Amino acid sequence: MTEIILARHGETLWNAENIFRGRADIGLSETGLKQAELLAEYLSGLKVEAIYSSPLRRARETALTIARYHKIGVGMASELIDLSFGEWEGMSRQEVKEKYKELYEQWEEAPEKAKMPSGESLDDARERAVRMVNNVIAWHNGTVILVSHRVVNKVLICALLGLDNSHFWDIKLDTCGITTFEYRNGRFVLAEHNNTCFLRTLQKTPLADF
Repeated sequence: MTEIILARHGETLWNAENIFRGRADIGLSETGLKQAELLAEYLSGLKVEAIYSSPLRRARETALTIARYHKIGVGMASELIDLSFGEWEGMSRQEVKEKYKELYEQWEEAPEKAKMPSGESLDDARERAVRMVNNVIAWHNGTVILVSHRVVNKVLICALLGLDNSHFWDIKLDTCGITTFEYRNGRFVLAEHNNTCFLRTLQKTPLADF
């Protein structure tokens, strides 16, 4: 059996300020670093075979914090990089609402049909992320942690559950939230979703789904 743990990176200032991130290489905030450490402590008791990360700094920092407890390296996986939001990157949600009114409404109401200006669609992110999961299944027979981003993890969850991307907004995923799938007999079984119990000591209200 292969166990796949999908981990979202810790909080960044751009998360807290509702700024679109995408490929912008933003590091973790002070809160995000604390979240990553708490996540790493929570996972420290597992026997982890491998850890792969998006190459973006916020994911790398989270993955490397986890890896320290297991004394293993982190593989960089371009397939796990965040959705390219193109022209939206670095813009606040309010700015995008005003400048790209129709496209933003489509993103909110029918995300599976939206393609970011000079960026990607959810299908683009899903295709490469599923490719990475298929590689993990072929390479490993144990617990593997994939550290990525909100959008990538959400489309992966949809894919592994057999749902299309129209269900994107039906899934909530907090910063540093982990979702676990077991792969056995050719099937992915959801074992837990958006587990953030280890963050309770921070006494911080989770951010909105952004």
